[in-house]
Amino acid sequence: MTARELIVEADGGSRGNPGPAGYGAVVLDPATGETLAEAAEYIGVATNNVAEYKGLIAGLKAARELFPDAAVHVRMDSKLVVEQMSGRWKIKHPDMKPLAAEAGRVYPAGQVRYEWIPRERNKHADRLANEAMDAGKQGRQWQPADSSGSFAARDAAAARAAAAPPPSGPPGDATAGAARARAALTGTGAGRSTGTGGSGPSDDALFPADEAVAAQARASLAAAGTAERESAAAARSASGLTEASGDFEAEAAAEGHAGHGGRGRPHAPAAEAPPAQGWTGPDMGAPATFVLLRHGETALTPEKRFSGSGGTDPELSAAGLRQAEAVAAALAARGTIQEIVSSPLTRCRQTAETVAARLGLSVRVEEGLRETDFGAWEGLTFAEVRERHAEDLDAWLASPKAEPTGGGESFATVARRVAATRDRLTAAHAGRTVLLVTHVTPIKTLIRLALGAPPESLFRMELSAASLSAVAYYADGNASVRLLNDTAHLR
Repeated sequence: MTARELIVEADGGSRGNPGPAGYGAVVLDPATGETLAEAAEYIGVATNNVAEYKGLIAGLKAARELFPDAAVHVRMDSKLVVEQMSGRWKIKHPDMKPLAAEAGRVYPAGQVRYEWIPRERNKHADRLANEAMDAGKQGRQWQPADSSGSFAARDAAAARAAAAPPPSGPPGDATAGAARARAALTGTGAGRSTGTGGSGPSDDALFPADEAVAAQARASLAAAGTAERESAAAARSASGLTEASGDFEAEAAAEGHAGHGGRGRPHAPAAEAPPAQGWTGPDMGAPATFVLLRHGETALTPEKRFSGSGGTDPELSAAGLRQAEAVAAALAARGTIQEIVSSPLTRCRQTAETVAARLGLSVRVEEGLRETDFGAWEGLTFAEVRERHAEDLDAWLASPKAEPTGGGESFATVARRVAATRDRLTAAHAGRTVLLVTHVTPIKTLIRLALGAPPESLFRMELSAASLSAVAYYADGNASVRLLNDTAHLR
């Protein structure tokens, strides 16, 4: 007799990454789309990737509880988990190895196949993960009663979305399985159910953007979703980031991202009617738009010397002062900057004050925007560091957690600092266009986190002195990179 088939959809999220985390998983009947079981759990502080793996494990265990001999089709929007569990990517991150091994033991390998799906098609599991995190915020665990919407409503929605091959098991199995699952989700069964364990668009398209169109576009993508996913995947592929290390999501998670495009952020209740397809839908409102300005040159810049926050705090050179005047004129012509926030270091404050004088604005200093502390490498060239501290340099290039010689900051530490600063500033400046005058590492980190790119992407971006970049941050937690390394005003 042909083995029964089941669909498992799983997801996980972290609000802070690492931060308060939870997972969700659902078991579906592929023939009817009926929800057979749900699992969700708040898991404390963890990364997105840990939560995603735990969601997978919980979903597989829920499926095994129903039908141990089933052929299972796992669908997830985590490229990392899908590729690693399919054996196409190596598992390098130490936190992922035991989780992948546990997932692999739930069913024999031949009974499970994996498929990546766009996040928009993984709404059910995503909702459960958010419900689990919401419950954790209240100091409790997720319960089946927390699942928004009735089983009937969710089953109907799942039936429309799920593929419908011919039934593969005897009549009545799905109904009986669903009954057992629902019984397990109440009383003593709840514990098992929740699981264990350099050029860009034109200036007037960027400063500011057409927010009405942007809001409509985002609402449409929230309903249909795949266009943004496919575009992001194509962009990563074109820039060589897709296969970066095979562990890019795990490594990015270790540094503290907002999430990957907002995963782990509050979500709309599932019971609400889905927005209409096309360029219509609820207005997300104007985003907080950060125009990111790298300071002008100092005497150290053309010599390509490490110049962070632990060194001499150099002033702008004559060339740097000219660059500051040029970017001030360009921003004045655009006329969209409403506030200016600067790193405390002299080169940034000089650049910011030059712009502020032209725009008639004041400058607020933000400590979180300072450059990395490069420790004993401050003032040295790359070649000099290679000569004097070869082992430390190799470690620093290989891992975002490695610190420069002498107790400087790792990129992971800087990423956590920058992400926290970003969150404060987006909350304080919703709907406004703010100029952030800062340094190479903070700007590249903001771009990397907005794209969900791996840590090694920091070494793959060009960021010239006095260049402009821009990122918009929306109310739903998503981000849109609009400009990178624009130097047209310097030519």
